[in-house]
Amino acid sequence: MGAPLASWPWDNLGTYKYLLCGPLLAKAVGARAWEIASPDHWCFLLLLLFALRAATYHLWGVFTNMLFLNRRRVIVRHGVDFEQIDKEWHWDNFLILQLWLAAMALYAFPSLRHLPLWDARGLSVALLLHVAATEPLFYLLHRALHRGQLFSDYHSLHHSSKILQPYTAGFATPLEILAISGLMAVPVAAACAAGLGSACLVFGYTLAFDFVRAMGCCNVEVFPGWLFQTVPAARYLIATPTYHTIHHTDKDTNFCLFMPLFDLLGGTLNDKSWELHKKNSAGADEIPGFVFLVHLVDVMASMHSNVTSRSHASLPHRATPVTVLLCPIASVFMLGMWAWSKTFVAYFYRLRGKLFQTWVVPRHGFQYFLPFAKDGINKQIEMAILRADKMGVKVISLAALNKNEALNGGGTLFVTKHPGLRVRLVHGNTLTAAVILREIPEGTAEVFLTGATSKLGRAIALYLCRKRVRVMMLTASEERFKKIQQEAPPEAQQYLVRVTKYQSAQQCKTWIAGKWLSPREQLWAPAGTHFHQFVVPPILRFRRDCTYGKLAAMRLPDDVQGLGVCEYTLGRGVVHACHAGGVVHYLEGYEGHEVGAIDVDRIDVVWEAALRHGLRPA
Repeated sequence: MGAPLASWPWDNLGTYKYLLCGPLLAKAVGARAWEIASPDHWCFLLLLLFALRAATYHLWGVFTNMLFLNRRRVIVRHGVDFEQIDKEWHWDNFLILQLWLAAMALYAFPSLRHLPLWDARGLSVALLLHVAATEPLFYLLHRALHRGQLFSDYHSLHHSSKILQPYTAGFATPLEILAISGLMAVPVAAACAAGLGSACLVFGYTLAFDFVRAMGCCNVEVFPGWLFQTVPAARYLIATPTYHTIHHTDKDTNFCLFMPLFDLLGGTLNDKSWELHKKNSAGADEIPGFVFLVHLVDVMASMHSNVTSRSHASLPHRATPVTVLLCPIASVFMLGMWAWSKTFVAYFYRLRGKLFQTWVVPRHGFQYFLPFAKDGINKQIEMAILRADKMGVKVISLAALNKNEALNGGGTLFVTKHPGLRVRLVHGNTLTAAVILREIPEGTAEVFLTGATSKLGRAIALYLCRKRVRVMMLTASEERFKKIQQEAPPEAQQYLVRVTKYQSAQQCKTWIAGKWLSPREQLWAPAGTHFHQFVVPPILRFRRDCTYGKLAAMRLPDDVQGLGVCEYTLGRGVVHACHAGGVVHYLEGYEGHEVGAIDVDRIDVVWEAALRHGLRPA
């Protein structure tokens, strides 16, 4: 049996824990508590405060993950991995507990339900009590929690998070939250006991407490270095994010709540606090070795981001009721990005001690098919490549439509236009072809291939015909088919067959989709067909009597660090094969670009290199 109050009693409820707020919500709705004249108006105010508090932590979380805005001032330069995200998934347990503690206080002291809107005298009392009671008592409590059993049974949970995030502030045991709740209540309770309480004081003090607490855990230095040089006394009045981060690396210093003055008085102020703050506030850019350049698939997928919600982004993308409701807002952001945004950094991870970043071209999938948008998209991609080249990035890999043949010839446009590029430009399709080909069972005699004259379609067809596999290539262009057929060895050309209708594949149970298949087109496949695919978005799983392969993907090596975002619909730690292809290009140190047509002779070479570096089929 564990220590008392070391775990939450509703742990096994999962997301159903929010039903604990149900009685208060039902009471508020039943009594029309949003009306000021309602006797249960206090119930509405409690729920409103609960929502505002949750929003405060979430907005600080949004800010923390805006790498395009604050990456130079990040304090600990490691990503938050899936393990930490899962551990902190229920970070808001403390809000539910404090909601019920507040409700019980209002039931115990009915006079608190009828506080005036504002009383300035109460604010003075609360500030005085915060400095004179809450701050020193928290300091003593915090030091006690770092000793013996109290640390191992309770406070070690909070310190188990490797990277501070605003959500980490609430990641603690019930015992700690009860103690902090008591200290948090002292200033407001004292003001109310003196007859000076007000609704604005309750809301203002609580939200200010949450605001500063979330800020201290945001892993981004928000205070400018000149502030403490201009006003030296200010350094003892407010704990910066750097200050609190030091406490998590050196557990014997910097114990204060918000005011370092108490660390100074207690002899626990870390001597390096101001030096590190000055360094972090000045900022510095770390140069990635590898960049994966993606684009937004659609409006719904644009919300699959750690900026929007790190928990949602840590799972494979799928539509949820919340994302459906937010679609109109996301559509407005789409238009804004189209008009003003430039390529930005989305997230990063580390592999073999090197920094790997994902950058986003602020364009959605449908925009790539608008004729008038082509030049603008290529300009965005070109600017990103030149920026990477100037920074000293070694490899930049193009994702999905960023390497579309009709758009820029699979990256050839940029290499031709800028022959002096030092950054190596990669489309990653060589490894993509290898992944698709390895999924085709040994002994397969015939396949049906759509998107047959694309870069990937051509490479797959040429590779399979060398293996004496009959390839039915669906294409309306006899000229392009003949061109590909002539690339095959003379003895293998007979295995490439041009077809123009889906009906031709009615007896073939191995379909490779390089072009999106509608449900109607899928009906031509016989029962038992397996659909391999290299098309984004994936084809609909329409046929129950058939099986569907996933998009070509590979699992990153086990030593990847700081990865906490799923790539589109893929699972954790899995990336699209073109992403993996760029990683292999970087790890192998290949000198040339990988653009334009796929070199069929290198498919096996790149596959073996991927396995050698620890990448595995997903």
